[in-house]
Amino acid sequence: MAEKHFYEQRKFTESYLIPYFEKHLPDFRSMKILEIGCAEAGFMDVLSSKGFDIMGLELEEHRVKTALEKNPNLDIIVGDITQDSIVEKFGSTFDLIVMRDVIEHIPDRVATFSNVSKLLKRDGYLYITFPPRFSAFAGHHQNYRSLLKLFPYLQLLPNSLIRGLAGIFKEPSSITEQVILNSKVGLTIAKFEKYYQQFDFKPAVKELFLFRPIYGIRFKTKTRKFPNVPLVREFLALGCEYLLHKT
Repeated sequence: MAEKHFYEQRKFTESYLIPYFEKHLPDFRSMKILEIGCAEAGFMDVLSSKGFDIMGLELEEHRVKTALEKNPNLDIIVGDITQDSIVEKFGSTFDLIVMRDVIEHIPDRVATFSNVSKLLKRDGYLYITFPPRFSAFAGHHQNYRSLLKLFPYLQLLPNSLIRGLAGIFKEPSSITEQVILNSKVGLTIAKFEKYYQQFDFKPAVKELFLFRPIYGIRFKTKTRKFPNVPLVREFLALGCEYLLHKT
């Protein structure tokens, strides 16, 4: 699974992320970049091979191990973005910080935005994506192996019912507990916008999706955008994509 994720991220970086950044950030190729929650570091691997100045931060050591097995030259720090000491570990600031499907897993968003702001240069950019808390698959139950992975809004059911259904379908309890946790700590679009405004970020580009760009690789679907309609967007948009400018 880790290796599959690594190659998926490499492909997504080449086909979508690089063209996106080149379109919206004229100085992209000269930027100093940090990826927070870099996982197996497929994104970093591609940019590193093209000569970019890029570092990574990852909480889970086993994922960093996989990344370094693929590319021992990657510069990755194992750590938590919410820790007070994390900023000092980098010793520099960045032009662009990338957080893809990470913020929804972090309960302490104030500490996260505070440290991200410290790690960004003045006039820097934060690229961030996440599934809204009440969207159909925000629990990440697509990681199940049975037909249960196809049930939309499963994470909104009572915890006892989620566990009961998972037991019937013989799903691993570890994934089930993660689904429940994801529902508990998930992030709505409205709350996300309050957080970034609190830390003086302004959206340079903002998109909501019915079918997210990454789905083109995972499920062979065409990207479909979704209108920014309050409340409705929280349930029907499957993903958000923001390029925030630090002012």
